[in-house]
Amino acid sequence: METFLYIYQFVIFFYAFSLVVIYTALAILAFFKLRQLVAEKSTDTQRIFRESPFIPGISIVAPAYNEEATIINNVTSFLTVNYPTFEVVIINDGSKDDTLQLLIDNFELVETTYAYVEKIKTKPFKRIFKSTNPEFKRLIVVDKENGGTKADASNAGVNVAKYPYFICTDVDCVLDREALTKMILSVITNKTRVIAVGATMRMVNSCVVEDGVLLETRLPVRIFPLYQEIEYLRSYYIGKLGFSTINAISNVSGGLGLFDKEVAIGAGGYDPLSHAEDMDMTTRMIAYMINYQKPYKIDLVPDTCAWTEGPPNFRILNRQRTRWSRGLYQIFSVHWQYVFNRKYKKMGLISFPFIFFFEFLAPIIETFGYLATIYLIIVGGINWNTAFLMLFFSYIFGLSLSMTTLLYERLLERRFKNREYFRLILFCLVEPIIYHPLIVFFNIRGYIDYLTKSSFEWGTMTRQASTTPKGPKAKETSIQTIQV
Repeated sequence: METFLYIYQFVIFFYAFSLVVIYTALAILAFFKLRQLVAEKSTDTQRIFRESPFIPGISIVAPAYNEEATIINNVTSFLTVNYPTFEVVIINDGSKDDTLQLLIDNFELVETTYAYVEKIKTKPFKRIFKSTNPEFKRLIVVDKENGGTKADASNAGVNVAKYPYFICTDVDCVLDREALTKMILSVITNKTRVIAVGATMRMVNSCVVEDGVLLETRLPVRIFPLYQEIEYLRSYYIGKLGFSTINAISNVSGGLGLFDKEVAIGAGGYDPLSHAEDMDMTTRMIAYMINYQKPYKIDLVPDTCAWTEGPPNFRILNRQRTRWSRGLYQIFSVHWQYVFNRKYKKMGLISFPFIFFFEFLAPIIETFGYLATIYLIIVGGINWNTAFLMLFFSYIFGLSLSMTTLLYERLLERRFKNREYFRLILFCLVEPIIYHPLIVFFNIRGYIDYLTKSSFEWGTMTRQASTTPKGPKAKETSIQTIQV
């Protein structure tokens, strides 16, 4: 046992050292890209559109399962985006509540004939609805049998989509009115074929939304969405933005991602059995381009383009993160052949090894660390001076990353008031102690669930109906709406 712990200490030392070096490098890379973007902020995007000979159409694809509480507001959000050529494709994936009927009543939908071509295999499609009201002419609603995962519903949406690019999102998301413009600019301005574009997402909890349009950004009132605000910003502004500078992004979020439809279909669409359909799709699209020796690029828009509802309590957060972790385990069980595979270039030598060692293995290593610490305390084998020094260094480094993230946010967007930034700083101070251990626990539980093949179904996120905010300390709901 003593020999094992001795070796384990050296492993942890080199693991932690590598983690510090990598994240420091990512933060530096992200800074240089952010500085460039800030310098280009004055660029007139509408001028680019006017001068461009090709403005591609975009299909917004959004699966829905039991979303009656928020479906109307969020479909309205999709319909109000500022873009010349787009459509909104909502897939009712066998909802058991009034989701479909609410869509029919509010958007004046009628069943219509449609040339449904099954480019990607899905669960049986039933019917398609379109509106009789010209105001909602861009809306298409697909009714199909439940496929068990978001992936199957997304594939049905891709089958219906008529434009060369599609945005896959969730019906609990509120899109920025300029989201499509910001994301398609990467496609238009890059010489290399851009197969996917991601963008920053934030928590909509406590924000003010009217008729599907975000009016005011506010920090979440509840604790868990607030922690997720910090977590999301750190992931986008350091992790994904840093990797985007070397074209090594491994995952375009399923909450908001723009995809080249031709490449997505060529790669086989979403895997209907996947519980991490976003990363699975990105992985197979990259592999498809490499296998056919085609140059490609995956880009990230650091501007906030969507706001999503964060789990408001322990139970729902547990459910979400358990699903994410079992999905990550599934990714490596399906795509293990890409790890350290030189054929797949940056994905095989950078992206997948990073995810494997520093995301997939991290909860396991930390859990062993907790158990080893308990054992050493019992047997009196801890050098407390060294232990406190290492803990202090780890804490300061993690805190520095969070502080750097807030600095980048102020540099690029500055969405919050000064007192809200102070609140974020306070929560950054306690996040490693309170929130992070919970995430480790959820990850381990997800791994166990995957190994034991526990039952799973998508769409269990509880939504809350819209309410009217009553000042900055109003009681939080999923989407807070001003009543007109």
